[in-house]
Amino acid sequence: MTAGLTARAAVLPEMHPPMEPAGVTEEDEMAQFRPFDMEGMPIEEQPMNWKDMVPPPYDKKAVDAYTRTRIILMNGIENNAVITSHAIERMHPDPEVKKAMALMRRIDSQQQELVNWLNPADQSIIETTLGYEQVAVDLTANLAQNEPDPYVKQTLDFALLEDFDHLYRYSCLYDCIEGGDPEVIVQGKTEVKPGRPTSIEHRHPFDSMRKHYDKDTADIKTKMNYITITAAEQQTMLYYRSHGFMYPDEIARQLYAEIAEIEEQHVTQYGLLGDPNETMLEKMAMMELNEAYLYHSCAETESDPRIKGIWEMFAKMEVTHFNECARLIKKIEGRDIQDLVKADVIEPLVVFEQNKDYVNSVIDAQLDLAPNNMEYVRMRDLPDSWASFGYLRVMNAKGVPSEEIVGKAGPNLAERDQAENIRRVKQEMARRVEKGMAAVPAR
Repeated sequence: MTAGLTARAAVLPEMHPPMEPAGVTEEDEMAQFRPFDMEGMPIEEQPMNWKDMVPPPYDKKAVDAYTRTRIILMNGIENNAVITSHAIERMHPDPEVKKAMALMRRIDSQQQELVNWLNPADQSIIETTLGYEQVAVDLTANLAQNEPDPYVKQTLDFALLEDFDHLYRYSCLYDCIEGGDPEVIVQGKTEVKPGRPTSIEHRHPFDSMRKHYDKDTADIKTKMNYITITAAEQQTMLYYRSHGFMYPDEIARQLYAEIAEIEEQHVTQYGLLGDPNETMLEKMAMMELNEAYLYHSCAETESDPRIKGIWEMFAKMEVTHFNECARLIKKIEGRDIQDLVKADVIEPLVVFEQNKDYVNSVIDAQLDLAPNNMEYVRMRDLPDSWASFGYLRVMNAKGVPSEEIVGKAGPNLAERDQAENIRRVKQEMARRVEKGMAAVPAR
């Protein structure tokens, strides 16, 4: 990597689709990502000037819902890359690694700003929030359906039902404070109705503990899914923490606080899925690979030509970053990156698409699941000493914003919370909390 940097003259160079190899169909190309065959972009061509870094935003009235979700996702992916790179530079002793991290991080930072600045100023906080939850639902559903590790898949399915419920609770808030219709945001691609009720999602920190995959045997798709979902949920947590207080309305402030805490639980559980025995450089390499993989995924499915060009260009940048991490691993750790990736192809791509049937199947099968000792069990099978019974009593002692907001929404939204399966799971948790009161003191 050269240290000589020059600002590029244009943000979006003209992109031409590569020629397909003989015998490879367009469908095959869509489903595959070949990191060792992809063209990179020289690092000296990657920095952006201020004008290029702040492109025109999309029109919120015309944008496709999944263009919005791709923008939200990639902002979170870049945000995580910058945060992780800062952590690595503080802990890694090698000056060459520190310099390389600083150089790649500066590009990631510029990418993150460009992506985030695609959001328009007239998109309100709650409208953006609905986009965040649509990301959470359809991203998690996509990853779960393509996850080879059963335990990781179960963890994804478990949290899917909670984020699905958050979309509903925020939709009620949108109706209450802005008189907005959530269907305008989700465009019918994602259902708006309760999942596992937010009021029963509050768990003791010990119940967020999860098993981790084995870095030496885990499929590369599992590692990509792990990085993707952890970064996405981390961004959601940070967004709610940094924007929820901006509302003067008391119920809005309380709802953002309540759901931000669930997102903290999700970040904890997802973060613990990763193998802590991976070296810092190995984690950085996998993260840069993940960025290239996701930008390629976005480019293959993007309907907006202008934004598609951004995804294509950033994919090339990240391939270069990945290659630099591979060089450092070879030089400092004496390991070959192909021995870590263990695959020439990562498939399938991460795609935003409708997942209504899948989400409903998970609701039918898993609505009453809860974590205990790093496994998932039915609420009826939880021990009376389950720490989260006492934690729930403390957190919900003075009312629950996610329940109260339903009463402030219009009847079309409010009546959805009266579905038989939702009332039944609330009643079951209330019964178990009451039964466990004697075994687990409230404080």
